[in-house]
Amino acid sequence: MTRLMHVKHGPYAPPVPARELTALSADGARLHVEVHGPDGAPAVVLVHGWTCSTAFWAAQLRDLAADHRVIAYDQRGHGRSPASETCGVDALADDLEAVLAATLAPGEKAVLAGHSMGGMTLMAASARPGFREHTAAALLCSTGSSRLVAESLVVPMRPGRARTWLTRKVLGSRAPLGPVTPIARRILKYGTMGAGSAPDMVEACARIVHACPTRVRYAWSHVLDSLDLDHGVRELTVPTAVVVGTCDRLTPPVHARALAAALPDCVGLTELPGIGHMSPVEAPELVTKRIRELSAAHLTSTQGELEEAGA
Repeated sequence: MTRLMHVKHGPYAPPVPARELTALSADGARLHVEVHGPDGAPAVVLVHGWTCSTAFWAAQLRDLAADHRVIAYDQRGHGRSPASETCGVDALADDLEAVLAATLAPGEKAVLAGHSMGGMTLMAASARPGFREHTAAALLCSTGSSRLVAESLVVPMRPGRARTWLTRKVLGSRAPLGPVTPIARRILKYGTMGAGSAPDMVEACARIVHACPTRVRYAWSHVLDSLDLDHGVRELTVPTAVVVGTCDRLTPPVHARALAAALPDCVGLTELPGIGHMSPVEAPELVTKRIRELSAAHLTSTQGELEEAGA
């Protein structure tokens, strides 16, 4: 659905995975999982955000799969993962644990990168045994742990009850998004991307977001509205980097700075000038570079220890 986009390094098309599988979550929810790159390579797990899909990570999948085993999955109800009656932070954590168990060997560790609701997934799972068994380091990208509606800048009004009420109505709308039209692109760009975003990037993000079923978008909007994962941030004890665009209206930099201050082992806060909420698409090289840095710093030794233990 995003195969019409072109970017600096060639056609934007999510690469064909080396293999695909279905992971079963704790409540029986089926999750579409893709594995890219060579077997035995250091592992990276990519977790997309609200209304997106694995296609959102196309640039990272293409780059990292050259020398990493890259695992991406569709959150329940998104992409090729069927919708479920259950929506909530516990379901997000259950799903991530299921994917890690289905794709990583016992004791094998990976770098986990989560964008927006994907970052919230990492926070929700941070105290889970499966998360701690398999996570060497983490990247929280364009995300927040609480007060999402109150801090949002999508509605251009002064902070207060009126802005919070209107933001809640906008983000929690039941209205179908319909086809991707010029007006739809302008709205999406305003709300989720920086002013300098190229038209092909806007087109790709619009096609991904518009493909999300209305009832799924609506159901998860209520989860995000009441989200409070501040406790999950404090449990995220692995080395964790934070990335945010300075023009992010959905999860503005105030969230990233709060995360960096609260994380037990923050290894850097990167603010990307002029970039909006869709940072992995808007600034793919910079986001991929941060993932690579985490892999180089935290995966080589853990993978070596795993191999020695199995020898």
